[in-house]
Amino acid sequence: MEHVDGPSLDTVLNLVAMLERPVSSAFALYVTVEVADALHHAHTLPGEQGTPLGIIHRDVSPRNIYLDAYGAVKLTHFGAAYSLIVGREETPHLLLKGDVAYASPEYLRREHLAPSSDVFALGLVLVELLTGRHLFNVDDAGEARSLFLRPGEQVPKPEESPSLPFALMRNLIEHYEPDDVEKAVRGLPESVKAIIHKALRRDPAQRYVTAAEMRDALLGALAQMPRPYGRKEVHEEVLQLISDASAHRDRLELPQEGIFPEGLDAHELFVRPEGPPP
Repeated sequence: MEHVDGPSLDTVLNLVAMLERPVSSAFALYVTVEVADALHHAHTLPGEQGTPLGIIHRDVSPRNIYLDAYGAVKLTHFGAAYSLIVGREETPHLLLKGDVAYASPEYLRREHLAPSSDVFALGLVLVELLTGRHLFNVDDAGEARSLFLRPGEQVPKPEESPSLPFALMRNLIEHYEPDDVEKAVRGLPESVKAIIHKALRRDPAQRYVTAAEMRDALLGALAQMPRPYGRKEVHEEVLQLISDASAHRDRLELPQEGIFPEGLDAHELFVRPEGPPP
């Protein structure tokens, strides 16, 4: 996995939770534009013979999206990706790659995957950035690990520790409706809500067919922001979050470990190197 000198979106969301304020709409839109563009590149990447490799990331989540010291957005951890590469190792049927809290309905059902599966995951990330909360905000997820298991069911085993238990996430995915999405994003601009609704349709055929389509819709919404927003603004906004969170920690005399994101220090992390970006 590419090393990135900067925080993940997971760290950013921890700061957001600490400060009890979401990132700016422009930040959320810009970051998801960049991730959608990276996904489109991966989805359409050809092999040596010129045929598409059929790459599906399968783990688009805040912990795998990083921001470098220049404000560039990096999508990482393609180790969980599905592809049509000849000789690739098949994923065992009962092994789930990635964080199930950001999995599409078809992935949880172990069905065929297409680029629209990653589109769904990115839609969940966008909701969390804009609201500071996952679409399925469950307070007692840890107590519901076996609540929705079917009798005699073999449960897929997540490869890594999920943010939500598999059985609970699958039940939520199978029963959520557009009204649930609307409740989560109320107060957002209609143009942004329309993008989220389309990305989060349960039926893959009703979503954006490609990540490029979602990217272009996001670009349209980003263009409606009051001021231009790019890497420089990403860098400045995250640096401000880090600074504010550091001050908040100091005011409350919080311990250095356990509450504040590990290794995060406004004087050590996310300082832009001298010279132009690479």
